[in-house]
Amino acid sequence: MITHLKFAGVACRDQDLQLKFWTEKMGFRVTTDQPMGAQRWIELAIAGSQTGLVLFTPEGHEDRVGTFFNGSFACDDVEATHRQLSARGVEFRGPPEKQPWGTFAIFKDPEGNEFVLSSR
Repeated sequence: MITHLKFAGVACRDQDLQLKFWTEKMGFRVTTDQPMGAQRWIELAIAGSQTGLVLFTPEGHEDRVGTFFNGSFACDDVEATHRQLSARGVEFRGPPEKQPWGTFAIFKDPEGNEFVLSSR
């Protein structure tokens, strides 16, 4: 049976730019970085999570770069994480917003992909 989501892919054009962002600003760790065709297969680990990210764009999916990531990164405290990531230079669309279901903020990577950061 399925036990968890192993990784989610982030579409990118510039793997080196994305690798620097996800490791230096977001604090993820490289677990795999190897050649794969014209690109590299770069897997990143998220501290305390079984789910990782892959910086790879399948052929024919280049139009996904700079779009909205259909998922959400979870944290315990969106306001504190927003402050910490903003101090590292991560660009947010705006300040955290409180909703009946929880608090969220939307951040961008260097190529314009947008991601939700949320808590309960």
